[in-house]
Amino acid sequence: MKILVVADEPRQSELLHKLRKADAVDALNEEEFFEFDDFDSYDAIFDLNFENHIEALEEYAALRNTLIVVSGIKTALCELVYLEEFDEEVNLVGLCDLPGLINRDKAEISLLNEGDSIKAIAFFKSLDWPCIIIKDRVGMVTPRIILMIINEASYTLQEGTASIDDIDSSMKLGTNYPFGPFEWCDKIGVENVYETLEAIYHDTHDERYKVCPLLKTKYLKGENWY
Repeated sequence: MKILVVADEPRQSELLHKLRKADAVDALNEEEFFEFDDFDSYDAIFDLNFENHIEALEEYAALRNTLIVVSGIKTALCELVYLEEFDEEVNLVGLCDLPGLINRDKAEISLLNEGDSIKAIAFFKSLDWPCIIIKDRVGMVTPRIILMIINEASYTLQEGTASIDDIDSSMKLGTNYPFGPFEWCDKIGVENVYETLEAIYHDTHDERYKVCPLLKTKYLKGENWY
């Protein structure tokens, strides 16, 4: 099996680790992608930068037997296709691809077309990377839970209830999570956390995802918590 990867760091490193069972894997950065024209020689394409060049839909639609795996978090697959006013069939699979959430035992995926489920399951199984199929919705499942916790922790810090270290330590001790919410935030990236929360709130109008002002300030200043 031959696979093409289009992703930035650190997601590229995580993904390449998960694809180590593939026969051959080639990787491109964003700049190299626009000069590339050999897509039809691959059995699958992981394009985690897809939202930056959704015009590639036309290229991907011509690959009838190729699974195209893209980021499925900040924008639903059906919305991406709708915004591009694209009406051809394309084998799109959404992946939970936030930094730190790729290299897990099971892949969290969504499908543009439900008929691709058998093919997608077989593909991930061949990589020794079992998958869980969820609905095509902004935020998927794991990001919604983790980011909501990060947002709530930011409110707790903003109110002066506890310090960053105390909140992180309490969450790890009380829930046995591998990271505290602020550690998670830095690992995922403040920019990714903010933009995904904004996307979920815009999609659901659920107050749980309304970004805490302190978290927004961190995003605007380009700062981490630690």
